[in-house]
Amino acid sequence: MSLNNTPSAERTHIGIFGRRNAGKSSLINALTGQNLSIVSDIKGTTTDPVLKAMELLPLGPVVMIDTPGLDDEGELGTLRIQKSYQILNKTDIAILVVDACVGMTKEDTDILKRIKDKNIPYLIVLNKMDKINGSIENTQIPPEHLLAVSADTGENIHELKEKIASLVPSEDNGRRIVGDLIRPGDFIVLVVPVDKSAPKGRLILPQQQTIRDILDSDATTIVVKENELENTLTKLGAKPALVITDSQVFSQVDAVTPKDIPLTSFSILFARYKGNLETVVSGANALESLQDGDTILISEGCTHHRQCEDIGTVKLPKWLKEYTGKNLNFEFTSGNEFPADLEKYRLIIHCGGCTLNERGMKYRLKCAEDARVPITNYGTAIAYMKGILDRSIQIFS
Repeated sequence: MSLNNTPSAERTHIGIFGRRNAGKSSLINALTGQNLSIVSDIKGTTTDPVLKAMELLPLGPVVMIDTPGLDDEGELGTLRIQKSYQILNKTDIAILVVDACVGMTKEDTDILKRIKDKNIPYLIVLNKMDKINGSIENTQIPPEHLLAVSADTGENIHELKEKIASLVPSEDNGRRIVGDLIRPGDFIVLVVPVDKSAPKGRLILPQQQTIRDILDSDATTIVVKENELENTLTKLGAKPALVITDSQVFSQVDAVTPKDIPLTSFSILFARYKGNLETVVSGANALESLQDGDTILISEGCTHHRQCEDIGTVKLPKWLKEYTGKNLNFEFTSGNEFPADLEKYRLIIHCGGCTLNERGMKYRLKCAEDARVPITNYGTAIAYMKGILDRSIQIFS
């Protein structure tokens, strides 16, 4: 995906579910007008969830998710079905594709119950209507959740797009990364380290999105490396409204930023943006009660090549051991992988979640809550250990 495109985390995620050969892949191709998914009469052609970011009118930017069949068989089939159910955790709109020649089955009913339990807006699409003679008037499915189509002939595909669009919330609840904290004309200083772990030739996603939000607010962005911050603040001639730093240089930035200038981090901003700031601030308190032998899960929402000074696998464990003075154990996950059983962990430290959509991040928070395991994030934990968390969240009060 081009860097100029809407990030996947900001797109509506549309999950397509159903039994094998119900026509899920054909339906995606019909909706998009492209051959995005492989179509075959052989059952089980889709063996893993396939995510594709694209534009779908009249919705706009979306992520279409083609999932394995809910009636897959064997040991591998069971694992594939589990993957399909896991996709519900990041699904904003669920489309259950039912073969009109077969009707609703146990597998369809089971996942529909899970969709309803998770309060996911949904549609049941009766596909292959061109292959049957009859009516669907006797179905017990509420008409507002039902549409009969044919992916092969294109029957009612336009109507399906309109119905999907109607399920998207009309408002985004005014969520902003930083725009609601600043005013037009403000100077905002961003501190961006450029070390071995920084991606070559570009900024990471949270930095890109924050810059865009500042520009949308008619404010001015000044981007510096940590060793240039003090000199930049001196030369500005005006006090910045806010300094935002990468978490790994939090302590250094705090030391050179005058106390009358608000300071926070990208991770803390994104915790608020994803709706979980209070949770991660509370979770950081668990650092005080860690004991020898405790296991900490450090989890990232994306996958990337880890460098020798990786913050998640190298720097954070080092700082945690230094702060607590305890012999701690660490486990690491990244991408879509997030443990189903969390009870063995004493604490979860998550990244800022910039690549996860809001539903996906809230799912992980709910898993931690259900397991009664405190959860915090990188920036919040680092600020707490460096003694600057109160300063870092003061601007939100």
